[in-house]
Amino acid sequence: MPGNREPEEGATVGHIARAFVVLEYVAEHGSSTARTIADATAIPLPTVYRIAQELIRADYFVHLKSEKRFALGYRLHRLAVGLHQDLAIPQAVRNEVSSLHRELGMAAYLAIHRGTDFVVTFVADSPQFPRLSPMGFGFHESPHATAFGKMGLGTQTIEGRDAYLSGAKLRAHTSRTITDPEVLRSQLHEIAQRGIAWEHQEFQIGTDCVAAAIKTDDGTLIGSVAVSAPVAAYSGRNRHVEERVRACASRAGRAYRLGGHHS
Repeated sequence: MPGNREPEEGATVGHIARAFVVLEYVAEHGSSTARTIADATAIPLPTVYRIAQELIRADYFVHLKSEKRFALGYRLHRLAVGLHQDLAIPQAVRNEVSSLHRELGMAAYLAIHRGTDFVVTFVADSPQFPRLSPMGFGFHESPHATAFGKMGLGTQTIEGRDAYLSGAKLRAHTSRTITDPEVLRSQLHEIAQRGIAWEHQEFQIGTDCVAAAIKTDDGTLIGSVAVSAPVAAYSGRNRHVEERVRACASRAGRAYRLGGHHS
């Protein structure tokens, strides 16, 4: 019946979410008993058993019967190989990002982009010039507040940008976060023109970031190079830092193209 459809969909989503919780718990803690998983995740024991059996049938889990424990299955290796191939970083690119870190005295990053989403795949930092911390909650969910995210948004089509701005809530991480869609729209237009995205204390007070695009021959965004540092570190150096980040991104793009990277 039509009236039953929404609860069924919600129940399915909830079941999938619990399955991921179980899978991630075992991935982080190693082989575990159903009771241990249930106690740690607050998922009812019968549900843990049911999820574990489904994961076993799909080869994502194996059952160590003698120990009465569940462990990761071999099918996950196939997924990991695919991910590593997709995010593979040529050594020449790692070298470029590391050189940028040493040259500027700032934490340097490489991110791989998929539309407005991005994954930070390599960081060059040091105790003197540490990376952004934390890079967890909110970092990927708020592209409007980060140099990486703005780069992804800026390289979208005008229609894509408008769709994001009309559908997303622009969360304020600091008092400097841009939450006015029109102000952000204007900034994204400039980013699209220049291939450079700045973030001035918009995700974390006291820290500025700048990112430059890595593109394929046809202009598709595949990644970005960025640096982060305390605001004072940029004093009188904004143009120099921007030029060095842009040059690094250009060399990284050349290395990707020579390495046969495909987006």
